[in-house]
Amino acid sequence: MNRIQQKLQEDKKLLSIYFTAGFPEMNDTQKIITELAKNGVDFIEIGLPFSDPLADGPTIQQSSTQALRNGMTTEKLFEQLQDIRKSTDIPLIIMGYFNPMLQYGVEKFCKKCQECGIDGLIIPDLPVDVFHEAYQSLFEKYGLLNIFLITPQTSEDRIRYIDSVSNGFIYMVSSASVTGSTSGFGEDTRAYFRRIDGMNLKNPQIVGFGIKDEETFKQATEFAKGAIIGSAFIKHLEEHGTEKIAHFIHHVKPLT
Repeated sequence: MNRIQQKLQEDKKLLSIYFTAGFPEMNDTQKIITELAKNGVDFIEIGLPFSDPLADGPTIQQSSTQALRNGMTTEKLFEQLQDIRKSTDIPLIIMGYFNPMLQYGVEKFCKKCQECGIDGLIIPDLPVDVFHEAYQSLFEKYGLLNIFLITPQTSEDRIRYIDSVSNGFIYMVSSASVTGSTSGFGEDTRAYFRRIDGMNLKNPQIVGFGIKDEETFKQATEFAKGAIIGSAFIKHLEEHGTEKIAHFIHHVKPLT
């Protein structure tokens, strides 16, 4: 069973943290993963920087730009990850856009992911029907789960189609805006959370966009299995580098 699937079976609310590979410094990737893993994070999403990240807000866009300036590439990311399974067993997901994967070669990319111990991919600009028809068998060959995003505007038919071809979790975007642009959850968003929960999908949902502290984590996970923090953690890295990661995580999920 994939590590993501194993983690989803645990009887607790799950915290996933996103960071951009190669940010703040080129060689911070392994240290950030290690610090997150030892401080109780459940999943780690490793952002593959891209020059035109349409779904990302200004904070993550800026981190992506800096990572590219630092020299981060797809090949260098795989080099940084090649020994990561010697130090941690935490589920690891690469989040990136499809263009760099196409340029690298989709099967070559998937094979490298398997060799490094990557468990899944989040590719915001890869439509579910294209994945299902052209790439699902390839992902399965290399033991990779593909995670799809839904928004409040996604139709019920589309959500059920995504659910039918998924075998991990569904990334439930809390709003239709870009990442990092919301300051809390209003009644419309909470109604959306309740509506998706009421669909009784086979895949659990993890909420992303707008989670930054203990309060928003609790709100996001009232009707979902877990929540993802991206922009708030990137801001923390901007201010503190790779120091005080434990403090950030325990501010969201206090030690019990």
